[in-house]
Amino acid sequence: MKWRCNLTKKIWLITLIFILIAVYSTAYSSEKITVLNPTPPNRMVDRVPLTPRLDTLEGKTIFLVDIGWGGPKAAPSVYEEMKAWFARNMPGVKVEVRSIKGSYMQDQPELWKEISEKGNAAMIGIAG
Repeated sequence: MKWRCNLTKKIWLITLIFILIAVYSTAYSSEKITVLNPTPPNRMVDRVPLTPRLDTLEGKTIFLVDIGWGGPKAAPSVYEEMKAWFARNMPGVKVEVRSIKGSYMQDQPELWKEISEKGNAAMIGIAG
């Protein structure tokens, strides 16, 4: 007799759960959401070839560009250490350290112009 009582309680509980699911799904089905499709378009973007490697770094200017990932204090010490390494091991290489302004997803036309006018190479990335 006791097992019948437990079975009846379980059936009522399952029925109640199904009723709640039905009520909630009906209540929220009228809401609309916007979903973005992450798949790329059918056409591939035009590829731009990489710049050829430099034959030597001697006498060249290299820009080390911090993109700001990890916060403003994450990378400066790494870039300064790299700059110090060049000063000790390759003194003929001039190293300039720069940080982007704003988000790494924003274009940096002033920085790219400076690098193209004054630099021979750039290392752009994360160092945090």
